[in-house]
Amino acid sequence: MDYLDQIIHGDCEEVLTQLPDNCVDLIFTSPPYADQRKNTYGGIHPDDYVDWFMPKARQFYRVLKSTGTFVLNIKERVVKGERHTYVIELILAMRREGWLWTEEFMWHKKNSYPGKWPNRFRDNWERLIQFNKKRKFNMYQESVMVPVGDWAKTRLANLSDTDQIRDESNVGSGFGKNVSNWVGRDLVYPNNVLHLATECANRNHSAAFPTDLPRWFIKLFTEVGDTVLDPFVGSGTTALVAAELGRHYIGIDLMADYVDLSRERLAGIQIALPIAAEPTAEYDVCEAQEERTE
Repeated sequence: MDYLDQIIHGDCEEVLTQLPDNCVDLIFTSPPYADQRKNTYGGIHPDDYVDWFMPKARQFYRVLKSTGTFVLNIKERVVKGERHTYVIELILAMRREGWLWTEEFMWHKKNSYPGKWPNRFRDNWERLIQFNKKRKFNMYQESVMVPVGDWAKTRLANLSDTDQIRDESNVGSGFGKNVSNWVGRDLVYPNNVLHLATECANRNHSAAFPTDLPRWFIKLFTEVGDTVLDPFVGSGTTALVAAELGRHYIGIDLMADYVDLSRERLAGIQIALPIAAEPTAEYDVCEAQEERTE
């Protein structure tokens, strides 16, 4: 099967059986949420969501490299006035089958509209849950560094003695900071909250996310020449961004209209690959010592 740099029409659970083991570096996707997209994907009842998702997750596990990462964009829905637990149940089910729940990111939707409900406020964020197969995985933190910010101008101007040593947390959390480490730096590592506007352009898709969302994770977890899979590719945003960044892509979708839309958006896009990619670096989540700079 010719799968690399292709948008494939079909059920990802079936399509992925034709792919070899350990062939993907990053899986980034936003599947249909429970009871959502009924007119396109049919909708999945919250009580049935884990049973529906897990056979697909087994194929994700098989095709993902041991150094790869799976990022799942998902959010619980409200059922009869309370949050359903299907996302939590899904996380637990995946852990039982060998996935490591490594991290959780938050996508803050900067441009969401106001609203009013009798027992809650409007949703303004979504989960991006990171899973891995192993404790060591590829992670390129320098590729997503951000400007240090205006706080440094005053905070770093006059350092106390405490600011020049590693100051351990008073609550014994294991976190600490050495403020002097940031003197003279223009860039720092980001946190796990992404402040991005939702997709404004009409992509003829019911739940298109902004290009900057997959872009950030593709840069963080892959390098040029790696392969990115979106098994619910929709309007093709993940595949498009992967191609623009010089990564190979695999997109799969059950809806023929979305497959056509994705192929149309990707028409003429060439994967720009250098003669040789930079050496792969591994990030050890166990040995890394995290510092807070607040």
